[in-house]
Amino acid sequence: MRPSGALQTPAWRRSTFCAGGECVEVARLDDMIVMRDSKDPGGHMLRYTTEEFRFLVRSIKAGEYDFSR
Repeated sequence: MRPSGALQTPAWRRSTFCAGGECVEVARLDDMIVMRDSKDPGGHMLRYTTEEFRFLVRSIKAGEYDFSR
């Protein structure tokens, strides 16, 4: 267990399809899933509960955000 007040360093992961460096990275931070833009690692992070993140991934896979169709 981490000492109270200690900062956790997220273990960032990105897709194996990310070749150009312009990717979304995800990590677990305490009880949240966080996302960031790999081009701006010090920038804003989006934070999701585990269930919110699962819903987001299911929606993406279902094509709900594919506006090119």
